[in-house]
Amino acid sequence: MEQNSAMEKMRRRVVVASVIGTTLEWYDFFLYGVVAALVLNKQFFPASDPFVSNMLSWGSVGIAFISRPLGGVIFGHFGDRIGRKAMLLVTLLIMGVSTVLIGCLPTYGQIGLWAPFLLICLRTLQGIGLGGEWGGAVLMTYEYATDKTRCFYGSLTQLGLSIGMFLASGIVGVMTFLLSNEAFMAWGWRVPFLISVIMLAIGWYIRLNIMETPDFQKVQVKKEAQKHSKVPLLELFAKHRPRTIAGFFARGIGGAGFNIMAAYSITYLTQIIKVPKEDALLAVNIGTIFLTVMVPLAGWLGDRFGRMKVFIIGCFLEGACGFPIFYMVNHAAGNFVIACAGVAIYLGLIHGIISGLNPSMFSSLFPVHVRYTGISFTFQMASMVFSGGTPMIALYLVKLNDNQPWLLCTYMLIVGLLSASAAIWIKRDQDREERAAALTAPVNEVGVSAHGNAIKPA
Repeated sequence: MEQNSAMEKMRRRVVVASVIGTTLEWYDFFLYGVVAALVLNKQFFPASDPFVSNMLSWGSVGIAFISRPLGGVIFGHFGDRIGRKAMLLVTLLIMGVSTVLIGCLPTYGQIGLWAPFLLICLRTLQGIGLGGEWGGAVLMTYEYATDKTRCFYGSLTQLGLSIGMFLASGIVGVMTFLLSNEAFMAWGWRVPFLISVIMLAIGWYIRLNIMETPDFQKVQVKKEAQKHSKVPLLELFAKHRPRTIAGFFARGIGGAGFNIMAAYSITYLTQIIKVPKEDALLAVNIGTIFLTVMVPLAGWLGDRFGRMKVFIIGCFLEGACGFPIFYMVNHAAGNFVIACAGVAIYLGLIHGIISGLNPSMFSSLFPVHVRYTGISFTFQMASMVFSGGTPMIALYLVKLNDNQPWLLCTYMLIVGLLSASAAIWIKRDQDREERAAALTAPVNEVGVSAHGNAIKPA
């Protein structure tokens, strides 16, 4: 009884540490995206054509998506060999320091081409930090949870995404409200970057006081990792290639849809629909509030009805809802509530289904000794392809369609169908594995899959 109480206490501490850490990571990451649409395109990438300026600015946003797989491979490797906790401390430091330094950078008008060069370097470091952070934070909660609550506990890590995004857009929104446009462009935009040092200090302190996950400790005691390849990435491709590929495509619509509504929507609302930037930021903030509620609900639904069943429904919804949402936005006739409700509903309620189940879905794909590498590489590589270039793809498709969003909506639908198909394959493969494990396992082990998960409908 006392041991269970101590485990529950540590489980709660791990959840708090993971949420605070991922909040800082996502705050730093999305803050750049929010400011890119409002400031960086003018201060660091000036051009006579606003379209070119926006493309350059969004290109710098995409740089971090390219470096995220690198961070996933590096920290995934050491996370599988050394442990999850140590890597989370390093990634937190990388992300926090690079963000503060962005807030200190001189602009193009002050140092010329050095400004965008240094900005891109720091943005690259942000991507490396986040690439290693997400997988470790997810595994801390997932591997501490009981078999019946892994979807729910895994989803709690994703609260850092919505809270971090809410803080990023919210603080920028407050600064634009309090300051004149001249003051905000001159120095106000730097404040949100600089205050991330506070969250860095809090996150570092809390993460120092958590223990390694039970799953990883069991692997270390059995010396399971030493029985396999010394390079987890090589084993990933040698023994787990089909699931790696399926996980890559299953991630597609979650990455594309989220970045369209969370990042590109600010540009669409302010430049095409002519919504004031304060209102566009408010729409994203409302969406993050919905997202914060929907994420743990999706985790609960995954534990109750099977994570893959709920995830597949989420893929279909997120892919198909681009058409009605953009129709609502386009026909708002200047009504702020209607124009912004579409963005908020899609970002919060629809995307929340996939976001809440991403941790448990990806973690269930791989065995413990390559799990950090597996989920980090697969998730971040898919994010690079489906998320990183999405704002530029959106800009191009909307411009190609005479500032209409229907080509973009078609793109979302295609990616949604692709992700749903991959998720259906994953469900069938896991069902086959679990049936085989149930038939071959000893009586006292029936109910546990080869990947250490409870055997139940996926």
